[in-house]
Amino acid sequence: MRLQGKKIIALVHHEFEDLELWYPILRLQEEGAIVHLVGEEAKIKYIGKYGVPALSDLAYRDINPEEYDAILVPGGWAPDKIRRFPEVISLIQHMDANKKPIGQICHAGWVLISARILQGKKVTSTPGIKDDMENAGAIWYDEPVVIDGHLVSSRRPPDLPDYLREFINVLEQK
Repeated sequence: MRLQGKKIIALVHHEFEDLELWYPILRLQEEGAIVHLVGEEAKIKYIGKYGVPALSDLAYRDINPEEYDAILVPGGWAPDKIRRFPEVISLIQHMDANKKPIGQICHAGWVLISARILQGKKVTSTPGIKDDMENAGAIWYDEPVVIDGHLVSSRRPPDLPDYLREFINVLEQK
């Protein structure tokens, strides 16, 4: 297993895009990673856009980013909620400053925008937030997956196989 012993944060809040949360979690677990679902509160059931539930393991405030190797931000409408928490912004900024892999897909770019880490970075996202990404200083590409160092970004659910293949590769190198 390529990611044995790696610990990953998967952020969650209501109205996450179901596939963009669960597909990455399952793929990373298949590779041996430990993935903690982290939400506003611990042990809360969050419901995805299409009704799939996700039970948080921990609360944003309970996370010590030093103990983790990477972070994932799902898409859907959840990123607009997730980015409102100072603890999340600090987590993203810590991961960025320490060059730990940050995975973001679809609307997840909103969280990175709020963390102010996109200046000069190559990214992709859902085309619906292309202007937001560019206004934050990012260089936006319409590609299934874009890698810029430790930052791995993707557009939407059909791109998930490409996204996870590259995220796993980046994480394996760390």
